[in-house]
Amino acid sequence: MIQPLAYVSPEAKLAQNVMIDPFVTIHKNVEIGEGSWIASNVTIMEGARIGKNVKIFPGAVISAIPQDLKFDGEPSLTIIGDNTVIRESVTINRGTSASGRTVIGSNCLLMAYVHVAHDCIIGDNSILANAVQLAGHVEIGEFAIIGGLSAVHQFAKIGIHVMISGGSLVRKDVPPYSKAAREPLSYEGVNSIGLRRRGFTSEKISEIQEIYRILYIRGFNNATAIKKIEAEMPATKERDEILTFIKESDRGIMKGFLSK
Repeated sequence: MIQPLAYVSPEAKLAQNVMIDPFVTIHKNVEIGEGSWIASNVTIMEGARIGKNVKIFPGAVISAIPQDLKFDGEPSLTIIGDNTVIRESVTINRGTSASGRTVIGSNCLLMAYVHVAHDCIIGDNSILANAVQLAGHVEIGEFAIIGGLSAVHQFAKIGIHVMISGGSLVRKDVPPYSKAAREPLSYEGVNSIGLRRRGFTSEKISEIQEIYRILYIRGFNNATAIKKIEAEMPATKERDEILTFIKESDRGIMKGFLSK
């Protein structure tokens, strides 16, 4: 179902039932899965691997070369998971030799004017609201929601089930299950509403809240807080997820709102 006014390279691989609207340009070395829809004036460049039932709205540019002066034309990919929706004028750059790929998970929503730079990884079921801007090598966990007009520093990490307020400047890592707001970006509590919507029990949410009370409210530095959490809180998937994230943070985690 390719409109005659579209250009599709003979070297591109399109599955059955892919819908290509007029004025689309699809370069070589592109693969698109079954049931996907590519709207008018979309450009898909080399290295794109697009899953099933993906919807890409007008004006988007997928898998353009990185805006990185170190990029030297090396082969790399942009991978987009099944059922993801990419709205108007989104730009997604492919990877560099650092990782070889930029990855957007399944069931994601990237609203209009989002930019995803090279080597970013976005987990499944995440939402990036209008005009979110990701620098290179950003990692975002599953079920994260990033408010509109937010900008994320290169190499920053955002944990699973995080909610970030619109207009935020994300310079530090944001631990899992948390809410973040203010300037500079600070801990605003646990994303309890989002967790309830995803089936977390009240007991599990209370456990996560107690972990963050030790980390952010009781006045300990991070090293002391980690020791207290390990000593006082039973080992669970969520506890270990938070502790591992903090220990592996290269940029350091965001501060609490009570921090000086």
